[in-house]
Amino acid sequence: MEAQNKNHRAGFVNIIGNPNVGKSTLMNALVGEKLSIVTAKAQTTRHRIMGIVNGEDYQIVYSDTPGILKPNYRLQQSMMNFVDTAIGDADIVLYVTDTVEKSDKNQEYISKLQKIGCPVILVINKIDISTQEKVHELMQWWSEQLPQAVIFPASAQEKFNLDNIFDAIVDRLPLAPAWYDKDVFTDKNLRFFASEIIREKIFLNYKEEIPYSCEVAVEEFKEGAERYDISAVIYVMRDSQKGIIIGKGGQSLKKVGTQARIDMEDFFQKKVFLKLFVKVDADWRESKKELRRFGYEY
Repeated sequence: MEAQNKNHRAGFVNIIGNPNVGKSTLMNALVGEKLSIVTAKAQTTRHRIMGIVNGEDYQIVYSDTPGILKPNYRLQQSMMNFVDTAIGDADIVLYVTDTVEKSDKNQEYISKLQKIGCPVILVINKIDISTQEKVHELMQWWSEQLPQAVIFPASAQEKFNLDNIFDAIVDRLPLAPAWYDKDVFTDKNLRFFASEIIREKIFLNYKEEIPYSCEVAVEEFKEGAERYDISAVIYVMRDSQKGIIIGKGGQSLKKVGTQARIDMEDFFQKKVFLKLFVKVDADWRESKKELRRFGYEY
């Protein structure tokens, strides 16, 4: 058995911030895998998703979290519980803001970061759509708000300045053995990613409240030598939404299924046979039992 490397660093780097600032894009870029849903709509990330990056003498366990919001229903409350837990158990907090949002949005979370005991790395994202003057102003404002934080202007989309962010993370990791096997890149199973890929396609193909009223449950996942056979149910809250999801002659659902299957085959590196069904569950966003079934409450 190999002797443990006494200089090995490992820790949990938890990514938090408001909706639409690019947290998922940043984590996917840092991990090198598409683990989190990325769309232009707010609240696309609902779960706490871990991505693991390994080196010879380090292991970074990234955790993407839902965007901070004021909860309107039980699902959103569960999502904010993920954020609060992530602040509480972080070795490093990666706080993501951008050049677009109002800087003091959700001030109570900035207040939490002012009192936090672990290192804070603040990323000002989307500098590619801003000016040098605006970025400089933001860096000044944030350095006054969080004087203990190290601040990086960046573009997750363009992969600008990510190397420096990565180096800052590794430098601040505590000395510790690896938390996970070194060949693991996430804590989630294949079923989870199948459901997230379907959910992403719903966000991309439907408007208004439809994506926020939907949840996806993978009912069957058979791993064959040649292909994966996957059967999933899209839950909606009303009959009218079911009709919209299915579309005329089933065309809308077929489009979602085709897009999801192509992405799954790319992600799993295996052929996929996908069956999709749509069911009405009026109370799923408020039901403790249903939220537990979908992995939001424990």
